[in-house]
Amino acid sequence: MIQPGNYVRDLLRRAPGDTVSAKGWVKTRRDGKSVHFIQLNDGSSPTDLQVVLDAGVVPPAVVASITTGACISVEGELVASLGKGQAVELKAKTLVVHGAADPEEYPLQKKKHNLETLRPLGHLRARTNTFSAVFRVRNALCRAIHQFFQERGFLYVHAPVISASDAEGAGSMFQVTALDLDALTKQAKPVDFEQDFFGKRTYLTVSGQLEAEIFAHAFANVYTFGPTFRAENSNTPRHLAEFYMIEPEMAFCDLEDNQDLAEAFLKSQVEQVLRDCRPDLEFLSKWYDPDLFKNLETLINSSFERISYTEAVALLQKAGRNWEFPVDWGTDLQSEHERYLTEELFRKPVIVTGYPKEIKAFYMRSNDDGKTVAAMDVLVPRIGEIIGGSQREERYDVLLDKIRSHAAHGMKEEAYWWYLDLRRFGGVEHAGFGMGFERMMMYLTGMKNIRDVIPFPRTPGNAEF
Repeated sequence: MIQPGNYVRDLLRRAPGDTVSAKGWVKTRRDGKSVHFIQLNDGSSPTDLQVVLDAGVVPPAVVASITTGACISVEGELVASLGKGQAVELKAKTLVVHGAADPEEYPLQKKKHNLETLRPLGHLRARTNTFSAVFRVRNALCRAIHQFFQERGFLYVHAPVISASDAEGAGSMFQVTALDLDALTKQAKPVDFEQDFFGKRTYLTVSGQLEAEIFAHAFANVYTFGPTFRAENSNTPRHLAEFYMIEPEMAFCDLEDNQDLAEAFLKSQVEQVLRDCRPDLEFLSKWYDPDLFKNLETLINSSFERISYTEAVALLQKAGRNWEFPVDWGTDLQSEHERYLTEELFRKPVIVTGYPKEIKAFYMRSNDDGKTVAAMDVLVPRIGEIIGGSQREERYDVLLDKIRSHAAHGMKEEAYWWYLDLRRFGGVEHAGFGMGFERMMMYLTGMKNIRDVIPFPRTPGNAEF
């Protein structure tokens, strides 16, 4: 294993004269008259470590096997480098090839690769400069998220992946079953889910929110961070069937508090990733989004605009645009509307509140006007909606009426007995939101397709690896 201090990122910071070992995968090898130059990386750094291998240190057959993609380990001395972009290089005393990579077959030769071409190569694409940068940012973002909530006293809750309830009321859920459906079909028998593993219909979760509300009624401030699933046949650059959600839930919290936390949360993530991953972001800005740093710094330095849904509709209608999706009060905002508000009108993030009750989930608190709910969407340039949340309905009678009114859409009152109990036994005003982790990754990296910010994308027709 690679010991602390011997990662490439650490070796590049050490002083000449140190005897060290390095392990990793070969990016390139070029040959001089009596010396070989090897670019080595172990995924820890956007900058490669140059290994200088004098002729005769290893046999010619070993040198021939040091090709792009090969895995090697090297021991030697760090020396001052005369090359640009690096202070030190490793002068090899011993070198071992652990695994060769046939250059005739290895698909990641030294050239710029099309991202779409790399997607089927999920087992190899992490070795490219682009994806090593993306996944280092992903790692840093995970750390930033946990740090934000832990520093504020939030409890981290593991919400279940298997659920019997549809938190969103959307119905686009993957069903979980241990029944032999093929055998039942051949026998022409009906499916009896009471005979299934859990004794009822169960699904992969679409959200950890409802379970987070349980814990918020015991620990006040909590958050979940885990995979969620939507069985939507959406082949767009912004949708996945499996993605990660961060969902804080806060007792003694109203919609105003919720907006404040969401704004602070987004700013904190950007600040921490800018601090920890600047070289990676510089690479991604150079190759994928020249406005990346401007967008990130605008988010940090802006006070988010806050408008109501009704105001947003009026502004969109006033814009005089020939919208692909017409804007009328009562219809949901589309990506083109969200991007106009953030990129052209206000030129910064926007929080829209007070959506019509008909287009939002049952658990959102009804406003006094009888037409809207205490919902909020946080919109950012280029991405559109990145956070959705609300103040939750804490009034038992109102919530019960909402559940019953959704019965025609498949909601069953008995399935939410425990959710109603939270309002009966020590209920309290509370609020929360959900942030799509991969949407935030797109914003931070400048990547245009959500399939390129998650290690193994799950989309319609694709569950490889």
